[in-house]
Amino acid sequence: MSDALREQRPASQQFLDVSVVVPVRNAESLIEDCLASIRRANPREIIVVDGLSSDRTVEIARRHGATVLSDEGRGLPVARRMGAEAASSRLVALVDVDVRLGEGDLERLLTEFREEGYTALQAGLHSVSGSGYWGRALANHHRTGRSKNWFGVVATVFDRDTLLTHGFDDRFLSGEDVDLRWRLQRAGARIGVSRRTVVEHRFEDSWDFAKGQFVADGHGLGRMVVNHGVRAAVLLGLPAAAAVRGIVLSLVRLSPQWIPYYLVFAVYNYLAMGRELLGHLGRARRRPSPGASA
Repeated sequence: MSDALREQRPASQQFLDVSVVVPVRNAESLIEDCLASIRRANPREIIVVDGLSSDRTVEIARRHGATVLSDEGRGLPVARRMGAEAASSRLVALVDVDVRLGEGDLERLLTEFREEGYTALQAGLHSVSGSGYWGRALANHHRTGRSKNWFGVVATVFDRDTLLTHGFDDRFLSGEDVDLRWRLQRAGARIGVSRRTVVEHRFEDSWDFAKGQFVADGHGLGRMVVNHGVRAAVLLGLPAAAAVRGIVLSLVRLSPQWIPYYLVFAVYNYLAMGRELLGHLGRARRRPSPGASA
């Protein structure tokens, strides 16, 4: 536990025996609310892993009593692993900076984790945004899409040893949670998404943010196919299926304003996926064959 966090906690207040890890990069617009909500939950420690932020993210994190580490800009999988390695508790909660915990959420999630014998348990997500089109469209997609019930690492409690054993693939920009889910399932781990505890998941409103989400997701799907081959081939159809479903629901619910969002979502997912797969093929062709001379 950091000295600052220890000083901020009343002597009589019992902490939750969990280390909370928050990966961040240029998140000054989100980190204040995120860390304030975590502090109210009273965990053993808060570990913020920063990806070379150029704004006030680190300053705000330190003001909230967090231990601040740097992943030197190596990405989310590295940041999450570094935070878990530094954790002093047997349980680790990975919480993204765009999450805001409600009163008692972390304690309820930990109780369910222990009582139901989970290896990893994610909180349910309620997606929100500001008034901009792209943020509202992202929130609508996540509230109505099937993926809201898929296990991930947005706000998830793990057994620390299991997390470090299975870890993350550093080559992912996004989608490393899907890869981790598959590997945990193969290992026989009990994982799930809570229906008792639902936390707020916030989206930014700008086009640049939405485009970044689409590109990262497409890259992640492409990387899954590279890593898992035929078993992951079904993921190639995921953006198209999600777009068709979203467009149909938009028409049925008389909300045609979301149709352009789903079309752009599919296009950018497939562009990023194609770049990842073509890049892999190019690297494979340049790789020397086993019988080639040095």
